[in-house]
Amino acid sequence: MFITIEGPEGSGKSSVTKKVVERLEKEGFEVVLTREPGGTPIAEEIRNVILDKKNTAMDPVTEALLYAASRRQHLVEKVWPLSKEGKIVISDRFLDSSLAYQGGARNLGIDKVLAMNMFATEGYYPDVTLLFDIDPRIGLARIAANKNREVNRLDLEKIEFHDSVRKAFLSLAERFKDRFVILDASKPFEDVVEDAYKAIKARIK
Repeated sequence: MFITIEGPEGSGKSSVTKKVVERLEKEGFEVVLTREPGGTPIAEEIRNVILDKKNTAMDPVTEALLYAASRRQHLVEKVWPLSKEGKIVISDRFLDSSLAYQGGARNLGIDKVLAMNMFATEGYYPDVTLLFDIDPRIGLARIAANKNREVNRLDLEKIEFHDSVRKAFLSLAERFKDRFVILDASKPFEDVVEDAYKAIKARIK
């Protein structure tokens, strides 16, 4: 089973997901937590290029292609082999991040970015996608308060960019409502952990 975790910057999805994985493992489930961009050595190299704060001149189409390239490598080396072994693979970000950030906020067009990624992934979609929804102002304030969190190139974008990301995510949740579950990420941490855990447990095959 392939589960993806999505949301704007500062939504807390990474911290929550780690807690949920710990609970599932204690119950005996074989779970592998991975991330995008990254997850494998080659994909991590691509991640470094994409998120480097020096690369502010990166063209939006170049950015979208790099994400798709990283995604392809991640699937081939990690997600597909582990899924075939019967493991539950949970990825911190996947396809919908490209659709929201590059398709929506970068104005490349969601359908154009989707087509690009369908080529890269051979039409592969997650079984379940959890969307950690939050007002970007709250999310960015969390990032500013967390001195241990890496600040990347996307964190430096203007608030209008982050508003567009959230709007695009919500439109994707409506478009692909069969696989999306929207969580209120502004709730207390433990409450969000519980909501995410229940959403995943209800869909584990």
